[in-house]
Amino acid sequence: MGETKEFKAESKRLLEMMINSIYTHKEIFLRELISNASDAMDKLYFKSMSDGNGEAVTRSDMEIKLDAQKDARTLTISDNGIGMTAEELENNLGTIAQSGSLAFKKENENAEDVDIIGQFGVGFYSAFMVAKKVTVISKAYDSDKAFMWQSEGVDGYTISEAEKDGHGTTITLEIKDNTDEENYDEFLTPYKIKELVRKYSDYIRYPIKMDVEHERLREGTGVDGKEPEYDKEIVTETLNSMIPVWKKSKSELKDEDYNQFYKDKFYDYSDPLLHIHTKTEGAATYSALLYVPSKAPYDYYTKSFEKGLQLYSGGVMIMEKCGDLLPDYFSFVKGLVDSEDLSLNISREMLQHDRQLKVIAKSIEKSIKNELKKLQKNDRAKYEKFFETFGTQIKYGIYESYGMNKDELSDLLMFKTSNGGMTTLEEYVSRMKDGQQYIYFASGSSVSRIESLPQTELVRDKGFEILYLTDHVDEFCLQMMHDYDGKEYKSVSADDLELGSEEENKEIQKEQDDNKALFDFMTEKLSGKVKAVKLSHRLKNHPVCITSEGNLSVEMEKVLSAMPNGEGAKAEKVLEINPNHAIFEKLKSLFENDKDKAAEYAEILYDQALLIEGMPIEDPVGFSNKVCKFLA
Repeated sequence: MGETKEFKAESKRLLEMMINSIYTHKEIFLRELISNASDAMDKLYFKSMSDGNGEAVTRSDMEIKLDAQKDARTLTISDNGIGMTAEELENNLGTIAQSGSLAFKKENENAEDVDIIGQFGVGFYSAFMVAKKVTVISKAYDSDKAFMWQSEGVDGYTISEAEKDGHGTTITLEIKDNTDEENYDEFLTPYKIKELVRKYSDYIRYPIKMDVEHERLREGTGVDGKEPEYDKEIVTETLNSMIPVWKKSKSELKDEDYNQFYKDKFYDYSDPLLHIHTKTEGAATYSALLYVPSKAPYDYYTKSFEKGLQLYSGGVMIMEKCGDLLPDYFSFVKGLVDSEDLSLNISREMLQHDRQLKVIAKSIEKSIKNELKKLQKNDRAKYEKFFETFGTQIKYGIYESYGMNKDELSDLLMFKTSNGGMTTLEEYVSRMKDGQQYIYFASGSSVSRIESLPQTELVRDKGFEILYLTDHVDEFCLQMMHDYDGKEYKSVSADDLELGSEEENKEIQKEQDDNKALFDFMTEKLSGKVKAVKLSHRLKNHPVCITSEGNLSVEMEKVLSAMPNGEGAKAEKVLEINPNHAIFEKLKSLFENDKDKAAEYAEILYDQALLIEGMPIEDPVGFSNKVCKFLA
């Protein structure tokens, strides 16, 4: 046994910190050790090619072996990679954060077909999160001697000569005993080991093998009334699939392959609505496989929903959900990104917020938008299904950014329309009549409700198409956008609709001035409920309607009032009266002869207008009594 050497003071502190806090989950120790084994085989392959002995080493000869011995409480990870000399054991394992992989990568920056995963020199020490003792026996390629590195943690390590057949490295972990808080036994069970390999290391390019005990029915038993008897046999299983789907070419894959991968990987029993398979090189080098689900997850619109894509580096999963790769308005997208260009921190579980990550995120965002636009153009029915499911999220993306995202998202929007069916804004504008200044819209809880609104009468009569806004966020979204292709949005309930001819407007204005006393009287009697009462240029058959001035519409007031602390949101309402309806003549007569009755009429008409708008009236009993009084 060699002399015990102490870790340097800074290494000792780092080891203590790493064991206790750097890694979020203890289970990732296996990912780290498998990644190191993969690196060792890549280094050997590269060395063999560089030395001109390409025939001497082939990847097909390389493998990683796992061996769990429950009784001995040991877990062993072996590889037949490049191995280490005594000096390399000292340098790579004696000083934490001294990475042989990082040094190798720097020396061979132009090497192709070599994926070096471990670059930070700390992954190996994650073994101490689950092991009370770690033994490493390694024999360097083309060396006659093997050496053993051994440590029980922060107290130090020893290096001594050892015996080993063949080059490579064998790491044996003596697993800790269970505690009240931790069940370490699970890391000795084949089921858990398989699960961890599939989760983190499924796409390591070398086979990860383990001998697993199976029971086989003994021949001649279990038939003809004989009791079944079983023999135990050891089967060597390959635990990883090795070739990532996203690294295959699109020509190799069918829709069925993509769909099956999605259902297996993301635990959905339905096929996705859309898959996006993209590979890019240059400013952002990565492969991505993205999916739009056919339906929203059950918790999608709750606080507990967590967005994000799986992040891989060289086929090794680094993060389960990297939220920084998706904007909120595309949070419904599931999938993964594999990039070797990201700067990872020492635990490989968190990303440094560097420029490269932002470049990849921007590129992914563009890919998603482009594919959705293609779907909109090429498969309208499928796109409408998508928008019905996730369109609200895109609208919120415009609203919450105060319109900053409108250039990216406005072409993805769809709305119900008075023409029937759904329309994009581009399609609406292409159908606008000559001389039409605005994109007209009407808000309500349903299409039938909107179509019954008196405010829509004149707009429809003029032949103008109306967007039907039935989602709570719709009107807020349009306000933030302000315009599309230079065409401003205009509510049919806006006080300045400007649809009458110059002559009609002059006529109504004259009538308005002639009856100013009546309208001032009604405004006063409605005591702050309306900003004004005036004649309408938009009504044909209905006696009254409510419109609004300013940015806050009546529909927006309804939405805000239903929210916590939203009671103070009030639209500046205007009560409009149809000058061609019999009720107007009645009002004028009452104002001249019975002002008390005129005041009651004003209150009834106001409440009627609220009911038509779908808003609550302040005093339903009072309203009913007034109506009954006039009916009696």
